[in-house]
Amino acid sequence: MSEAGTGRISTRGLTRRFGAKLALAPTDLELEPGCVTGLLGPNGSGKSTLMRMLIGLVPPSGGSASVDGVALSGDGTAIRERCTYAPGEIALYGELDGAEHLDWFLRGRTPAARRRAREIATSFELPLDKRVHTYSHGMKRQLMFSAAMAPDVRVRILDEPSEGLDPNKRSTMIQRIQDDVARGTTILLSSHHLGEVDRVCDTFVFLSAGRTVAIERAADIARRATRLVRLEFANANALAEPLPTLAHAQLTLRGATLLAELRCDDPRAFLAEWAARRDLPAPRSIEYGKTSLGDLYRSLYGVEEAC
Repeated sequence: MSEAGTGRISTRGLTRRFGAKLALAPTDLELEPGCVTGLLGPNGSGKSTLMRMLIGLVPPSGGSASVDGVALSGDGTAIRERCTYAPGEIALYGELDGAEHLDWFLRGRTPAARRRAREIATSFELPLDKRVHTYSHGMKRQLMFSAAMAPDVRVRILDEPSEGLDPNKRSTMIQRIQDDVARGTTILLSSHHLGEVDRVCDTFVFLSAGRTVAIERAADIARRATRLVRLEFANANALAEPLPTLAHAQLTLRGATLLAELRCDDPRAFLAEWAARRDLPAPRSIEYGKTSLGDLYRSLYGVEEAC
């Protein structure tokens, strides 16, 4: 790893306006080094704007930021020397072959970085001797990811790196990210695949309309699971709004699934209360102690997953 800096990403009041539109409200973040942080939110929530600002591609309208101990200033060149970035957009030189494009991506980096990029691309079975215009959308993503993962830096910023990939290639990408973090790298990752970020991220930052609506640690989500009971019913019409008021849980109905957020750590009081109510149907199955990032996303945005 390079010597200066810690891999930490910090922002204080970081803001961006495009004319009258507030693309990113004043944002304070402190992303721990050696961890993966997932940026989640609907399209237009400010994820890509935040990432571009961190590396100097979009100048801030206000506030400050630092990446790996280097303050954001000017055009961000000092930061870009200390991190890598895979953009969400795909704009490649189609007449270059894959190997040539990796060299172009990594111009100014070390020969070791170029060799490592080829090794990563080969693990994805990319035909590096073929021109990039023959690549599929997913192959182009893999080429960009291979370049972003190659240099020996402490910070990587990856905007939708797995978009368009099949499940096998996505698993290969996740393993690469996990191996890289095990070496101490800090990764800021945006994704529309909740299962993907659920597997790899330590912290989740939820954005909506340019504002941070929640910051959740994976460990806190796991603890929250100890207060959640999920009841499944055979008939989607077994329960109807308004739901009953219970002493031991707050209820939310989603189709044939009832989510009960317990008011205490022991589910037995809630289950006994449910069983004692003769007006309430018997569930087909009961699941305790399990929640997911999808549950949290639905509670924040009211939708099934990022889109």
